[in-house]
Amino acid sequence: MPILVTALLLVVLFVITLTVAAYSTYGERKVAAFLQDRIGPNRAGPFGLLQPLADGAKMFMKEDFVPKTANRKLFFLGPAIAMTTALLTGVVIPWGGTLTIGDLRIPLQGTDPEIGILYVFAMVSIGVYGIMLGGWASNNKFALLGAIRAASQMVSYELAMGLSIVALVMVTGTLSMNGIVQYQIEHGWGVLHQPLGFLLFLVCAFAETNRAPFDMPECETELVGGYHTEFSSMKLGFYLFAEYVNMFISSAVMATLYFGGYHVPGLAGTGWDPNLITLLGTAAMFAKTFFFIFFFMWIRWTLPRFRFDQLMNLGWKGLIPLAILNLLLTGGWAFIQPRLFP
Repeated sequence: MPILVTALLLVVLFVITLTVAAYSTYGERKVAAFLQDRIGPNRAGPFGLLQPLADGAKMFMKEDFVPKTANRKLFFLGPAIAMTTALLTGVVIPWGGTLTIGDLRIPLQGTDPEIGILYVFAMVSIGVYGIMLGGWASNNKFALLGAIRAASQMVSYELAMGLSIVALVMVTGTLSMNGIVQYQIEHGWGVLHQPLGFLLFLVCAFAETNRAPFDMPECETELVGGYHTEFSSMKLGFYLFAEYVNMFISSAVMATLYFGGYHVPGLAGTGWDPNLITLLGTAAMFAKTFFFIFFFMWIRWTLPRFRFDQLMNLGWKGLIPLAILNLLLTGGWAFIQPRLFP
């Protein structure tokens, strides 16, 4: 029975992830329209709510073009890897507490490994192979340049992101995603303990998801379309969709690590039904996630794109030294604190 419950939970998570990613495209266009004093999508359905379905149908119906000189196997494998790794990341994120139905307890988390954060980083690291394979297999110089940019950008910013997470692990004492949430419930949200670490993680999340102002791999003014220049139909759709899935997952990870995840201060002591508290916590988790998704979109339509040399300088000369400093400060405080407050 628990296996069936876990399988059902994973299917629900899969559907929610795809739905949020699809409607993030609609939200992106509406946010852009609002910031630019326009209306945005308003033809497909009431208020344009069917626009994501129309976009999906368009992707399915477009010609599936493969360049004559492309490496066909890798050309198909690239977008598949990008999409698959994006979808696999969400299984370790705790979306809520535990529901109790009779004797059955249902944790609202696909799985809770002791190395949850390492799993997230592993999936993110594998995702870059999808971009590299797609750019290289296209046999197009612009696609190859975009893939090289994406690989160098991810390697550079993963260092600072990893160091910021190491500092958080030093504070919480666990690599488990749910364990970090439990620590925040007892000791306060992670952003209070690691404000600099959160800022570093936030900036690196923009670079890891190739979002503006770090969207150099897709820089259309220089590289036509970047690593997915030669892709069409649903292979192009997988690349575009994977970006929004990654944005959703990155927002959920930030909410989990630094903003208490499904924790709502003061809710536990109300005496309400535990299942109601769990559902409200899940609603709070999604509210925090949607706020960060909106923040991703807001930044995209506010800040101009960096030059590539500026992007690399920021990563290696700015964020990595700050991440090392944050790590040293965290270690120093962990050493001094027991002696100051025995």
